[in-house]
Amino acid sequence: METETNRVEAFSDGVFAIVITILVLELKVPEEQGSALWHGLLEQWPHYAAYLVSFLIIGVMWVNHHTIFSHLKRVDRPLLFLNLMVLMVVSVIPYTTNILAEHLMDGDSANVAAILYSSWTVVYALAFLGFWWYVTKVGHLFHETVDKDGARATRVRFGLGAVAYPLTVILSFFSAPLTLVAHFLIALYYAANQIPIPLVVEEERLETGSDLRK
Repeated sequence: METETNRVEAFSDGVFAIVITILVLELKVPEEQGSALWHGLLEQWPHYAAYLVSFLIIGVMWVNHHTIFSHLKRVDRPLLFLNLMVLMVVSVIPYTTNILAEHLMDGDSANVAAILYSSWTVVYALAFLGFWWYVTKVGHLFHETVDKDGARATRVRFGLGAVAYPLTVILSFFSAPLTLVAHFLIALYYAANQIPIPLVVEEERLETGSDLRK
């Protein structure tokens, strides 16, 4: 039922909103006073950078989550648990972000923090991929307008994060700042290259247009 999907999406939106709020609350106010405050603000650039990257990651995830639910007519029990798994993963991102921000320029611990951050993005990618694979496996939760075979065909592109993020784990052993840049670029890619869910209506319209031109 549509009311069921609305309820799940509303709950999920609330979790995403809380997570993003927690993320910004991790930005600390510098202790310096007077003109020294400028120095204190500049010293916190790792926190600003980590916040920007994680905000973008969570934002893209929310957009994808919203897009999927806009094409669902109902939910079932397995999907509810898979959705909870996705939300659990998202809720940990502020924690890994804060650890990375605190140790980004701190010698050997920077690599440990970057490995943790990158490893958790792998978990996030796998959780979301599992969510999407279940939705497309049978397609019984989709609206009738969704091209189920076409949606199923997007699973490979949808799962690219499961390949890209493990590479950032490897990069984490060498450079924490470069790892953060890599995550930023991956998030930008997903933000600018959203995967559309094919609709039967669109395909029928294109086929009709092709017949008229013959």
